[in-house]
Amino acid sequence: MGANTFVAADIWTVAQTDQGNVVLIKPKESDMVVPIFIGQLETQAILIGLGKVEMPRPLTHDLFLNTLFNFGAELARIEITEIRDKTFYAKIIIKRGDGLELSIDSRPSDAIALAVRALAQVYIAEDIVETLGVPVDMIRDSQASFEQGSYLDNENRPPADNLPKKETSEEYKRLVAELEAAVGNENYELAAILRDKLKKLL
Repeated sequence: MGANTFVAADIWTVAQTDQGNVVLIKPKESDMVVPIFIGQLETQAILIGLGKVEMPRPLTHDLFLNTLFNFGAELARIEITEIRDKTFYAKIIIKRGDGLELSIDSRPSDAIALAVRALAQVYIAEDIVETLGVPVDMIRDSQASFEQGSYLDNENRPPADNLPKKETSEEYKRLVAELEAAVGNENYELAAILRDKLKKLL
C-alpha cells in the first residue's frame, strides 16, 4: 500500500454540522475518528450508498462500478493517503481479473462513495489519524451536552454522568466550537492543538 503505514477503518457516520457536512472515518479497534468535510452532492452520494437506496437509473458511482464489473475488475479497497495544503488525498485500488492491482488518484468523497457501494475495505494513513484524530467520546459528549449541529449518533449518547463537570463546561463548549471551526476552515494545525486541550478536560 505504498510507503505510508495504513490502518483499516470504518465509515463511522455522515453528519451535518454548523461548518458543513462531514464524514467521520474511524480506524478499527480505535477510539479516534478523523473528520473529513465534504460537499452536499458528495454527502448525498455517500448516504445513498450507505442506505442501499435503489435509484431508477445508475448514478455516476454506480456507473463506474458497473463498468469495472463488465471489464472483469473490481474495487479492492480505498486508501485515504495524506493531507497536503489543507486538502485530503485518496486512491482507489482496482483489482483486474488477472490479479494485477491498479492505483488511481481520487477525492476521498468519491472513494468513500464507491467503497460503501462495493463494500470495499477502507484504509487511512496512520499519520493522518495521529495528526487529526478526535476521540469518539469527545464527539458524543459535545452532541449530548451542547446540541450543536445534527446528532452524529443519537442511539449512543453518553450517560449524563459522563458529561463535562459544570466548572469546565463553558471552557469545554468554547473549545469544541473552536475545534469545529478550525476543521471546517481546514486549519488542521490549530485543530490538533485544540484537540489536545480538549483531551485534558475529559
